Amino acid sequence: MKPENIFSALSALRQEGRLRQVQDLRMETASLGVDREGKRYIVFNSNDYLGMTHAKEVQEAAAKAVRFGTGSGGARLTSGAAFELSNLEKEIADFKHTEDAVIFNTGYMANLGVLYALAGKGDVIFSDELNHASIVDGCRISKAETTVYRHSDMADLERLLQTVPCEGQRFIVTDGVFSMDGDICPLPALAALKKDYRACLIVDDAHASGVIGRTGRGTAEYFRMAGIDVQVGTLSKAFGAEGGYIAASREICDYLRNTSRPFIFSTAISAVTGAAALAALRLLKAAPEKYLGRLRENTAYMRNLLTETGVGIAAGDTPIIPVAVGDEKEALATAEACRKEGILLSAIRPPSVPVGTSRIRLTVTAMHTKEEMKKAAAILIRHWRSK
Repeated sequence: MKPENIFSALSALRQEGRLRQVQDLRMETASLGVDREGKRYIVFNSNDYLGMTHAKEVQEAAAKAVRFGTGSGGARLTSGAAFELSNLEKEIADFKHTEDAVIFNTGYMANLGVLYALAGKGDVIFSDELNHASIVDGCRISKAETTVYRHSDMADLERLLQTVPCEGQRFIVTDGVFSMDGDICPLPALAALKKDYRACLIVDDAHASGVIGRTGRGTAEYFRMAGIDVQVGTLSKAFGAEGGYIAASREICDYLRNTSRPFIFSTAISAVTGAAALAALRLLKAAPEKYLGRLRENTAYMRNLLTETGVGIAAGDTPIIPVAVGDEKEALATAEACRKEGILLSAIRPPSVPVGTSRIRLTVTAMHTKEEMKKAAAILIRHWRSK
């Protein structure tokens, strides 16, 4: 874009009510935040699902590792990396029941890295229409052809698998838990189609790991089945740190370490970050019933509070709860009204979702108290009814 056109583009965004700005917030606990003016909020727009960012063991592990430096100093293939990263990769692989894992700087970069490296000219990527932006961008930077199937529509996916020519490898890529609506992909059907059409199945478990499955291992455990070739994830949600990862066969992981530019040319995450994620993962592995039990209890409690009063939410098992609004200006107004009363919620609107489907997204964590959930529900319901 020409420099002279940037001002007019910003003006258009402002007039449309779509100009977004960063609002500073310091988290005092896993569910309470304070802004620069000292106002405190109950936070329902965080993905810290298990409250690991404020777990004593996680913070202690990070503090202990800081003696190894606040940064890593370089990319892993050229400068090496802290022991914590290799230890974390081993434990992620164990957690995901795969042979190996590779850590990336963010979950976003993990999706870019795996699609860039694995999908090439002559290949075809079949992508769910509601996949995360990182998958969309990963498809764009790969040299493969991309075709989009209707959301979780297995008949449409099979039609495309049958009719779209492919000289090379077919890839099916999907979110495990979709971040906008909190619904779960139909993994059994996806795995069957992957087998029938000899495709490689990639599932982004960013909002599934530490959230669904009996012990929090994600989509595969939720459906009690195997069949995923590459599992993508993040360390910034249930594991309370930063970074992303892929878990797969040893061959795929070694190939990514040697060919994936987002891995090769990025400075590694620090020992501090790796130690925090590793501590969080170990806490979950040691006591899944403690963390997941609380998360599921809170999810059910909040869902019941909303459904009993007639608020329009879809049924589901995840802590991502979208409240239907429709008009984006009404969604923004509802979120702002809640903010003024000390409740932080997300107004999800275009381009994140289609026009006319704006919603309030409320995310429950294991650390929310019943009193916090009651207060948030009462305020949200009042403003939702007055829209």
